[in-house]
Amino acid sequence: MVRLDRSGKEAVAGVVLPDGREVADLGRAMAVLGHESALAGPGDGLAWFDLDGPWPGRARAVLDACSVHDSREALRGASALLAVSDVQLRAPILRPGKIVAVGLNYRDHAREAKLPVPDAPVIFAKFTTAVVGPGDAIVLPATSARVDYEAELAVVIGRRTHRVSQGHALDAVFGYTNANDVSDRDLQKRDSQWVRAKSCDTFAPLGPWVVSTDEVGDVHDLRIQLRLNGTAMQDSSTRELVFGVPALVESIASTITLEPGDVILTGTPAGVGFARRPPVYLKAGDVVEVEIEGLGVLRNPVVRASVLP
Repeated sequence: MVRLDRSGKEAVAGVVLPDGREVADLGRAMAVLGHESALAGPGDGLAWFDLDGPWPGRARAVLDACSVHDSREALRGASALLAVSDVQLRAPILRPGKIVAVGLNYRDHAREAKLPVPDAPVIFAKFTTAVVGPGDAIVLPATSARVDYEAELAVVIGRRTHRVSQGHALDAVFGYTNANDVSDRDLQKRDSQWVRAKSCDTFAPLGPWVVSTDEVGDVHDLRIQLRLNGTAMQDSSTRELVFGVPALVESIASTITLEPGDVILTGTPAGVGFARRPPVYLKAGDVVEVEIEGLGVLRNPVVRASVLP
């Protein structure tokens, strides 16, 4: 699932074809394929991720139709199938109901931070107004000198879930995307807790798309990288996760109801800026790329707040 901007006015839901070169505008595609106009899309964008609702199935039907030559040509002729290079991809989930983040959840990161591996998930929150998409700028606060990057696997919830066992936890997951848990270390130290430092505007890049669980394979064996200006700063694997996705869903849902479109950030591996000697922090002009195997590349430039109007 993606959100694509084809008019410069409003992003619409879409699906990327398996080759990654074309994207279907779901509203237009459903109309071409004979759906009633009233079914062009849900009023709530989060409903596209509701596995118990009709919309994921309709998106899958569009994707299946794109594998048939005549249907694919009809969609192209109606401008319902576009080259990815001709559209601007936006954050695949503009406003998640909530973003639940997990700290110190990679063994290699715990080692570099010289901290013990937690006995239970360390949970905190990021405000949803921090979400931006691929190509959007990460804006450094004017007074901050130590803003850090954190490549993360993001879990997108697809089913209302409360008190679920690990054995059934993955039934609640719609899919996965790349995330960058941008963090202001100055605010983190000053506040003695993490919410403000992790929730500044633009501090939650997501994207470029959400890949459904059936297309990911083993989510606990994916290469995860972050590149800063083309140089690899983080290069690890989700094998290093302390608590895997089922354990995180079980732990969070034991006290917090998860809903379709909610996002869980699963932690970051070794290589963060503050742990380097000398430390490396983001600066204006940088370009940050997060790439997780099979999930595409999330690329964001970095600017300083003072340069914006």
